[in-house]
Amino acid sequence: MRVSREQMAENRERILETAATLFRERGFDGVGVADVMKAVGLTHGGFYGHFSSKDDLAAQALGRAFGNANQWLEDAKAAEPAAPLQGIADRYLSPLHRDDPGHGCPVAALGSDIARQGEASRQAATEGARAAIASLSAIMPGESEEERRAAALASYATLIGALVLSRMVEDKALSEEILAAARAALGAKPAET
Repeated sequence: MRVSREQMAENRERILETAATLFRERGFDGVGVADVMKAVGLTHGGFYGHFSSKDDLAAQALGRAFGNANQWLEDAKAAEPAAPLQGIADRYLSPLHRDDPGHGCPVAALGSDIARQGEASRQAATEGARAAIASLSAIMPGESEEERRAAALASYATLIGALVLSRMVEDKALSEEILAAARAALGAKPAET
Protein backbone atom coordinates (compact mmCIF):
# COMPACT_ATOMS: atom_id res chain seq x y z
CA MET A 1 0.00 0.00 0.00
CA ARG A 2 1.37 3.39 -1.02
CA VAL A 3 1.76 6.10 1.57
CA SER A 4 0.22 9.46 0.72
CA ARG A 5 2.37 12.57 0.37
CA GLU A 6 0.77 13.96 3.51
CA GLN A 7 1.65 10.81 5.44
CA MET A 8 5.22 10.90 4.08
CA ALA A 9 5.58 14.51 5.22
CA GLU A 10 4.17 13.65 8.64
CA ASN A 11 6.51 10.65 8.96
CA ARG A 12 9.49 12.83 8.01
CA GLU A 13 8.55 15.39 10.70
CA ARG A 14 8.23 12.65 13.31
CA ILE A 15 11.60 11.20 12.31
CA LEU A 16 13.29 14.63 12.55
CA GLU A 17 11.76 15.48 15.94
CA THR A 18 12.55 12.04 17.35
CA ALA A 19 16.11 12.07 16.03
CA ALA A 20 16.70 15.57 17.41
CA THR A 21 15.56 14.37 20.84
CA LEU A 22 17.48 11.08 20.79
CA PHE A 23 20.71 12.71 19.58
CA ARG A 24 20.53 15.27 22.40
CA GLU A 25 19.85 12.50 24.93
CA ARG A 26 22.45 9.95 23.77
CA GLY A 27 24.85 11.70 21.39
CA PHE A 28 25.31 10.94 17.71
CA ASP A 29 27.24 7.73 18.28
CA GLY A 30 24.68 6.47 20.79
CA VAL A 31 21.82 6.49 18.28
CA GLY A 32 21.48 4.45 15.11
CA VAL A 33 19.03 4.76 12.26
CA ALA A 34 17.24 1.65 13.53
CA ASP A 35 16.81 3.30 16.97
CA VAL A 36 15.19 6.37 15.44
CA MET A 37 12.89 4.42 13.18
CA LYS A 38 11.85 2.07 15.99
CA ALA A 39 11.07 5.04 18.25
CA VAL A 40 8.88 6.51 15.50
CA GLY A 41 7.18 3.17 14.86
CA LEU A 42 8.43 2.77 11.30
CA THR A 43 10.62 0.17 9.64
CA HIS A 44 14.32 0.70 9.11
CA GLY A 45 13.83 0.29 5.36
CA GLY A 46 11.62 3.36 5.17
CA PHE A 47 14.41 5.61 6.38
CA TYR A 48 16.05 6.00 2.98
CA GLY A 49 12.87 7.36 1.47
CA HIS A 50 13.44 10.42 3.68
CA PHE A 51 17.21 10.78 4.17
CA SER A 52 20.29 9.75 2.22
CA SER A 53 22.30 8.72 5.31
CA LYS A 54 22.58 9.01 9.06
CA ASP A 55 24.80 12.05 8.49
CA ASP A 56 22.02 13.66 6.45
CA LEU A 57 19.57 12.93 9.25
CA ALA A 58 21.98 14.30 11.86
CA ALA A 59 22.43 17.57 9.97
CA GLN A 60 18.70 18.05 9.44
CA ALA A 61 17.86 17.06 13.01
CA LEU A 62 20.44 19.57 14.25
CA GLY A 63 18.87 22.25 12.08
CA ARG A 64 15.52 21.38 13.64
CA ALA A 65 16.91 21.39 17.19
CA PHE A 66 18.58 24.78 16.67
CA GLY A 67 15.41 26.17 15.13
CA ASN A 68 13.44 25.03 18.17
CA ALA A 69 16.10 26.41 20.53
CA ASN A 70 16.09 29.78 18.81
CA GLN A 71 12.29 29.93 18.97
CA TRP A 72 12.58 29.10 22.67
CA LEU A 73 15.03 32.00 23.01
CA GLU A 74 12.60 34.42 21.36
CA ASP A 75 9.76 33.18 23.58
CA ALA A 76 11.91 33.62 26.72
CA LYS A 77 12.79 37.18 25.66
CA ALA A 78 9.13 37.99 25.04
CA ALA A 79 8.09 36.58 28.42
CA GLU A 80 10.27 39.16 30.23
CA PRO A 81 10.27 42.25 27.96
CA ALA A 82 11.57 44.53 30.72
CA ALA A 83 14.49 42.18 31.51
CA PRO A 84 14.88 39.72 28.63
CA LEU A 85 18.33 38.41 29.60
CA GLN A 86 17.02 37.67 33.07
CA GLY A 87 14.10 35.78 31.55
CA ILE A 88 16.44 33.75 29.38
CA ALA A 89 18.83 32.98 32.25
CA ASP A 90 15.97 32.07 34.60
CA ARG A 91 14.66 29.49 32.14
CA TYR A 92 17.90 28.26 30.59
CA LEU A 93 19.76 27.83 33.87
CA SER A 94 16.95 25.96 35.58
CA PRO A 95 16.91 22.45 37.02
CA LEU A 96 14.09 21.65 34.57
CA HIS A 97 16.30 22.44 31.56
CA ARG A 98 19.32 20.76 33.13
CA ASP A 99 17.36 17.55 33.68
CA ASP A 100 15.87 17.36 30.16
CA PRO A 101 18.70 17.41 27.60
CA GLY A 102 16.55 15.70 24.99
CA HIS A 103 14.35 18.77 24.68
CA GLY A 104 16.88 21.45 25.52
CA CYS A 105 19.76 23.34 24.03
CA PRO A 106 21.55 21.39 21.29
CA VAL A 107 24.87 23.10 22.05
CA ALA A 108 24.86 22.08 25.70
CA ALA A 109 23.83 18.53 24.79
CA LEU A 110 25.95 18.00 21.67
CA GLY A 111 28.57 20.73 21.38
CA SER A 112 31.66 18.53 21.54
CA ASP A 113 29.97 15.89 19.35
CA ILE A 114 29.07 18.47 16.72
CA ALA A 115 32.74 19.43 16.41
CA ARG A 116 33.42 15.87 15.18
CA GLN A 117 30.51 15.70 12.73
CA GLY A 118 30.51 16.32 9.00
CA GLU A 119 30.33 19.63 7.22
CA ALA A 120 26.52 19.69 6.94
CA SER A 121 26.04 19.21 10.68
CA ARG A 122 28.67 21.80 11.51
CA GLN A 123 27.02 24.23 9.08
CA ALA A 124 23.62 23.69 10.73
CA ALA A 125 25.20 24.33 14.14
CA THR A 126 27.01 27.42 12.88
CA GLU A 127 23.78 28.88 11.50
CA GLY A 128 21.97 28.09 14.74
CA ALA A 129 24.69 29.67 16.87
CA ARG A 130 24.76 32.77 14.65
CA ALA A 131 21.01 33.18 15.05
CA ALA A 132 21.24 32.84 18.85
CA ILE A 133 24.10 35.33 19.04
CA ALA A 134 22.21 37.82 16.88
CA SER A 135 19.11 37.42 19.05
CA LEU A 136 21.12 37.98 22.22
CA SER A 137 22.98 40.94 20.69
CA ALA A 138 19.66 42.70 20.21
CA ILE A 139 19.04 42.80 23.97
CA MET A 140 22.54 43.51 25.25
CA PRO A 141 23.67 46.84 26.65
CA GLY A 142 26.43 48.66 24.88
CA GLU A 143 27.13 51.79 22.92
CA SER A 144 28.16 50.01 19.73
CA GLU A 145 27.20 46.91 17.81
CA GLU A 146 30.62 45.45 18.63
CA GLU A 147 30.08 45.94 22.38
CA ARG A 148 26.62 44.36 22.22
CA ARG A 149 27.95 41.43 20.19
CA ALA A 150 30.83 40.87 22.65
CA ALA A 151 28.35 40.89 25.54
CA ALA A 152 26.12 38.44 23.66
CA LEU A 153 29.01 36.08 23.00
CA ALA A 154 30.04 36.16 26.68
CA SER A 155 26.46 35.59 27.83
CA TYR A 156 25.93 32.73 25.35
CA ALA A 157 29.14 31.07 26.52
CA THR A 158 28.18 31.56 30.18
CA LEU A 159 24.74 30.02 29.65
CA ILE A 160 26.05 27.00 27.76
CA GLY A 161 29.09 26.42 29.93
CA ALA A 162 27.10 26.56 33.14
CA LEU A 163 24.49 24.13 31.82
CA VAL A 164 27.15 21.69 30.63
CA LEU A 165 28.95 21.82 33.98
CA SER A 166 25.71 21.45 35.94
CA ARG A 167 24.89 18.29 33.96
CA MET A 168 28.39 16.89 34.24
CA VAL A 169 28.77 16.80 38.01
CA GLU A 170 27.17 14.06 40.09
CA ASP A 171 26.80 16.25 43.18
CA LYS A 172 23.34 17.84 43.03
CA ALA A 173 24.30 20.64 45.43
CA LEU A 174 27.29 21.56 43.26
CA SER A 175 25.10 21.41 40.17
CA GLU A 176 22.63 23.84 41.74
CA GLU A 177 25.50 26.08 42.85
CA ILE A 178 26.84 26.25 39.28
CA LEU A 179 23.42 27.23 37.92
CA ALA A 180 22.93 29.83 40.67
CA ALA A 181 26.35 31.39 40.10
CA ALA A 182 25.76 31.73 36.37
CA ARG A 183 22.26 33.17 36.93
CA ALA A 184 23.77 35.72 39.31
CA ALA A 185 26.55 36.59 36.86
CA LEU A 186 23.87 37.28 34.25
CA GLY A 187 21.71 39.27 36.67
CA ALA A 188 18.96 36.67 36.98
CA LYS A 189 16.95 35.74 40.05
CA PRO A 190 17.49 32.56 42.10
CA ALA A 191 15.81 29.44 40.71
CA GLU A 192 12.45 28.30 41.99
CA THR A 193 12.61 24.77 43.32
